[in-house]
Amino acid sequence: MKRLIQKGLMFGNLIHVASPAMVERYNRALEHLTGKRTALMDFYIDISGFSPEIGLELEDELYLNHAGVNRQFILLTTEQKKAPLLNAKFSTSRTILRHFIEENEPELFALTARDAVAGELVNSVYTITSPRKLFDIRKITIDADTTQGTVTHAHTLGAKVDRFLKEEEAWFDDVLIGEMIQLAEKTGDVTRNPVRLKHMEFEQGNFWTTHFGPLYVFQDVTHPAILTAGDPRILEGVPVPYVFHMSQRNEIAKFFDLNGLVEPIVAAQGVDAAAILRQKMDFILIDAVAGEATDLDLRSRAEMRRLARTYADRLPEEFHALAALVNWAENGGPWPRITSKHPAYFYTLRAADHPDADLINMALAELSPKDVRQLFICHKDLFYQTYAAWPDAKKAYVADYLEREYQVDKAGARAAIFGREPAMEGDTPPPKDLVTQVGPWGAIRRR
Repeated sequence: MKRLIQKGLMFGNLIHVASPAMVERYNRALEHLTGKRTALMDFYIDISGFSPEIGLELEDELYLNHAGVNRQFILLTTEQKKAPLLNAKFSTSRTILRHFIEENEPELFALTARDAVAGELVNSVYTITSPRKLFDIRKITIDADTTQGTVTHAHTLGAKVDRFLKEEEAWFDDVLIGEMIQLAEKTGDVTRNPVRLKHMEFEQGNFWTTHFGPLYVFQDVTHPAILTAGDPRILEGVPVPYVFHMSQRNEIAKFFDLNGLVEPIVAAQGVDAAAILRQKMDFILIDAVAGEATDLDLRSRAEMRRLARTYADRLPEEFHALAALVNWAENGGPWPRITSKHPAYFYTLRAADHPDADLINMALAELSPKDVRQLFICHKDLFYQTYAAWPDAKKAYVADYLEREYQVDKAGARAAIFGREPAMEGDTPPPKDLVTQVGPWGAIRRR
């Protein structure tokens, strides 16, 4: 993993905590939440304030996430909104934290100028002892304040100010005035500078979790189901009608299709479908030859073609199917029939325009793991797990590619792969109507 860390592909964008003042603020918040402190004088934190170094020091990787539910957080700066979430147990957690920071950024900026903000993602479940408990997590709220209770004091002071202004006798209430003065010393003038965090609630409908799986839980779709990489038998009795193992490709393909969750890349607007498919072919090629070829420092299209010719007898079905699809898209070749039984099927799909598109792309990455770019972007936990078992030549190629092609323009790369820009006026749309009529990979002809 050292290569990934050096290239900023692992533990990238973490916030460095190095000044004594910031370390002390962190310790106050840590003690407030957990009763523990760190002896480290500098460390890195993610969006939730979790530090891998402190996790090692405390011998507890879940020191801010006990039992994997009700994640606690420590905010030292609003810049944490750009950081990743490490050791995530739910796919929704980082989105919730980022949204909370962005919606309260001016207030949090003012609060963290003097103190740390400590809080918790609160739901009605405190421990998940069975898979059914996952379905009790429907609404998540955020409880947050500084370690000195600034937000709470400000709320109390605001109520007392309202009382002072409304009650005629309040002008002669020395006790009330004294309490207001004491609170104002802690909060400042709340009439001119309100210290208030928005009350925020988040629904957790469709999500991924590491509990009892990992699992993809789809309960807010027309035909609910769970996709699992673990043992489906432990999910008996869950309140959804279908449970599919990730190896049940036909069933998962039908589930995606019935709920309108995916679309063929060649029918998608706003992307260069042939370029995306050709890049997938490159990754499949590298996977096939990495154990044989030791030098994979290849960057040109000609070099990739030469490598494919050299090891043509080793190329898997996925490579040939995607090559046929590229030939159809670019040269008017015959339409390749790629059913859900074919190992290339999920490589040809992407998430449809759906509120849970990121979750769908995450599942597709797991179903097409040789596409290492999508795996890295959409499912980093699985990327790191599979990376550890790759031949060194593949590790080097993938790390160099991601540093060179992805790190320099993350937003641009994601837009090129997943973007949904509307078609230009006058452009001929892809044959989406035909695709809808016969299914994603029916026997249709090129227009």
